Amino acid sequence: MQTATTTEKTLGLFELNWRCRHTWRTASYNTLWCLLGCSIGDMGTILFFQLSGIAWPVWAIMSLAIVNGLLTSIALETAILSRQMALAIAFKTAIGMSLISMVSMEVAMNVVDVAMTGGARLSLTVIPFMLAAGFITPLPYNYWRLKALGKACH
Repeated sequence: MQTATTTEKTLGLFELNWRCRHTWRTASYNTLWCLLGCSIGDMGTILFFQLSGIAWPVWAIMSLAIVNGLLTSIALETAILSRQMALAIAFKTAIGMSLISMVSMEVAMNVVDVAMTGGARLSLTVIPFMLAAGFITPLPYNYWRLKALGKACH
C-alpha cells in the first residue's frame, strides 16, 4: 500500500471523489471549449507552414503553434465571456484560465503530430488523434481543479 506524500495530501488527490458525473461533464465541456480555441491557433499555424513551404525547424513551428494556440484560446474565451461581463473583466478572466491545462493540451497535440507524421504536418489521419490527445491530457487536471479548488478553466 502506498502512502500519500504531504503534497498529495495537501492537493487532496486521495480524498477527492473522482466519480462525480456532474463534475466530469462540466470539466469535459470546459475542456472542449479550450480545445476549440487552442486547435484554431495551433493547427492554423501548422497548416500555414505546411502550405507555404517555409522551411523552419519542426521545433520552431511547434513552439509558434503552441503560442498561437494559447493566444487563440484566450481570444475565444474573451469573446465568449464578453457576452456575460465587461470586455476588460472577460479578458482578465480568460488570462486567468489554467495555463497548465492549455500548455499540456498544446504539447500533447504537437507530440502526437510529430510522432505520427514525423514533423509538423496535418492530415485527415492525424487530426482526430491530435484532438483526442488534446482533450484527454488536461481533462483529469481540469476535473481536479474544478472539484478540489472550485475553479473552472472557463
